[in-house]
Amino acid sequence: MVPVVSVQTMRESDAWTIEHEVPSLELMLRAARGIRDGVDWARGGPVGILMGSGNNGGDGAALAMLLAQAGRDCVLYRISEKTSPDSAFYLEKARALGVPVRPFAGHEAEIAACGMLVDCLLGTGFAGTVRGASRQAIQCINQARQAGAYVISADINSGLNGDTGEAELAVESDLTVSIGFFKAGMFRGDAPRYIHRLVNADIGIRLLRQDFSLVEPGTTPGPGEIVRPDYCQL
Repeated sequence: MVPVVSVQTMRESDAWTIEHEVPSLELMLRAARGIRDGVDWARGGPVGILMGSGNNGGDGAALAMLLAQAGRDCVLYRISEKTSPDSAFYLEKARALGVPVRPFAGHEAEIAACGMLVDCLLGTGFAGTVRGASRQAIQCINQARQAGAYVISADINSGLNGDTGEAELAVESDLTVSIGFFKAGMFRGDAPRYIHRLVNADIGIRLLRQDFSLVEPGTTPGPGEIVRPDYCQL
């Protein structure tokens, strides 16, 4: 059975792995590789990566570095000047490879013209109502998708609650690449409205406990089991 976890279990498993087995910078790089390997980058048009201030944004910066190393043009758009230490590390690596780094504000038309957009705004710990620049960026991504852009969400769709799947506003993705393990909120609440295809990238995080498990369609779920939806590819 495929494990599904709560946000708290994911947070604790990630922290344990960083403390005992894999440095955080390496895990961030593995997350970026998982996103890179889960996507067909041959689609036309430039790649725009929308980067938040936390480690989800860092995954985007590391992805930009990998794409630049592979010769794929991309641009990083930041919604905040704030950044985590690990994110700052990969942001500088991407810059050194010539990746343009621009503020989100004032570049909405440029973002809308991208053929591919990567949502690295908000992570699994988000809950509540999206506000400020994050809200504007999510609306920009969704408008671009309606106009034909292919949208990838890193780990979880920004604005979606990782436990309940509730969202007042969230990124609507063509593909979501979950990192580490599937989260319960990817199968609950509003998730089917926002996620059109879902895959998981195993990056070597040690799972401390399994909260739920996926079972095959047509199965009557028991305690702690979730029926696998059609958009979840295993």
